[in-house]
Amino acid sequence: MQRRERTRHLIELGGLVQKAGLVELADDDRATIFGALLELVGRARGDDAGDTLALWKRRGKRAFDTESEAMEKGDGGPGY
Repeated sequence: MQRRERTRHLIELGGLVQKAGLVELADDDRATIFGALLELVGRARGDDAGDTLALWKRRGKRAFDTESEAMEKGDGGPGY
């Protein structure tokens, strides 16, 4: 059961990478995607970590809300 939950969680995280447009931007190059994620982690561990994480959370929530509203209207969302 835990293995299945972990697999689902990892698939969802991969979906977020896709939805954010990172896969297309990096031309599906895993080294580039991994490097970008490592860069984000470095920034999030900096002196202003709390501010950085709060900013990312607001942006992500706003994007989810926009997508949800678009889906309710039936236009398929913003297409991240």
